[in-house]
Amino acid sequence: MVGPRQVRSLMEFLGKGKPLYVAATRSGMTEKTARKYRGLGGVPVRTPRTYRTRKDPFETVWPEVEKLLETSPGLEAVTIFETLRLREDVAFSDGQLRTLQRRIRRWRASRGPEKEVMFPQEHRPGEAGQSDFTDMRDLEVKIGGEPFEHLLYHFVLPYSNWEWASICFTESFESLVAGLQGAIWEMGRVPKKHRTDNLSAATHELRDGGRSFNERYQAVLDHYGMTADRNTPGRGHENGDVEQGHHRLKRSLEQALLLRGGRDFESRGEYEAFLRKVIEGRNRGRWEKYAEELALMGPLPLTRLSEHRTDRVGVSVFSTIRAGNNVYSVPSRLIGERVEVRLYAETVEVFYAGERVCAMERLRGSGNARIDYRHLIFSLVRKPGAFARYRYREALFPSMTFRWAYDALVEKLGERADLSYVRILHLAATTTEAGVEETLSELLAQGELTRWEDVKERVRPDNPPIPACQIPVVDLRAYDLCLEGSPS
Repeated sequence: MVGPRQVRSLMEFLGKGKPLYVAATRSGMTEKTARKYRGLGGVPVRTPRTYRTRKDPFETVWPEVEKLLETSPGLEAVTIFETLRLREDVAFSDGQLRTLQRRIRRWRASRGPEKEVMFPQEHRPGEAGQSDFTDMRDLEVKIGGEPFEHLLYHFVLPYSNWEWASICFTESFESLVAGLQGAIWEMGRVPKKHRTDNLSAATHELRDGGRSFNERYQAVLDHYGMTADRNTPGRGHENGDVEQGHHRLKRSLEQALLLRGGRDFESRGEYEAFLRKVIEGRNRGRWEKYAEELALMGPLPLTRLSEHRTDRVGVSVFSTIRAGNNVYSVPSRLIGERVEVRLYAETVEVFYAGERVCAMERLRGSGNARIDYRHLIFSLVRKPGAFARYRYREALFPSMTFRWAYDALVEKLGERADLSYVRILHLAATTTEAGVEETLSELLAQGELTRWEDVKERVRPDNPPIPACQIPVVDLRAYDLCLEGSPS
């Protein structure tokens, strides 16, 4: 296809007196085409078309469409199109949706409501840090073959784009404090402000519908000499630097995983090392601006805050406590007592009289329970009938081997299986769980698990063999030699 530049080149060569075939060759067109444009005297001027080639299919219903758009500007063209197709007086084909979409787009550009304008922000060095949580499930990371569903606490300095991240599992206050302190102590300096989204960990809802910073979060910022800042509710783009950082970091991690050739890591430590390496690579080109920021930030305080929340709760008759909207079992000897509970981002620790009595992994979400059979087995072995309808019965199977053992006992013993299984659990609590599990595996493989005594005989025999003991004979002449050499 001949373009305007070629035609102008042709006319210039012809104006200089060049033969037609020479001017055509140098302009990149055939002599026939050159002759056509010589006759036209150059590039023809096209007049805009003022007529329609086909009738507008929406001409009769357009006033109705306009009224819908004026009343509800958020209506999509697809919704309006499907509404129109329900009418009996008009008929529209699938291909006419595009026509309606174009017409609505033109209407919105000329007569529609004003659109929200984004305002690019100028960031000053050392002034603020932004942070937020982001879900990492899309990356499909695995630890030891099992899906590793986790979040990242992501911290960004908007001026230099320096970033830091840590693994967490909930958007709790403890996760926020651990992540924020991790970033601050990694920098070794403190920015003037900390900006967050309207996280429930940092804010609470007011009666008028607004949000204000809660006392615990404000105390953390006061400790570091920072000012609290947050987004306007419903305006996530105001924390746009960290939001954009989420997408860029995930893209970098995705590429690094592809280069690695796999998403399965042997341990959490290996995955954390991988994460640090990717972030360090992203920060490598930011050192100059990052140094500017550090020079203008405040100093660290003398101490780092504890990253836990402390509650005092009572132990129920079920040998459980409620902490962080979840249920945890504790040793039954604590029933009726009040204990101190320390909630960390990933663990729960229980103290009584200043002594730690147990610790367990913190549950995610709310309304869940973590039951350790060792805490209640001594009562359960006296009341085995409670096993069948126990609310948290599934927690009484420490592994699938124990579950398979119970199923095997049910086949052999029927209703009496509960008593036999409870006594097996008692063995696990009073000996070693690993030893009992190994024995169960052997008996199941041999098809010899018929009663709990089968396990007891192998794990803890009633008459264990006495180990052979050889006592060496002592030559008493050695003592005589010592006496002979002693002074009289």
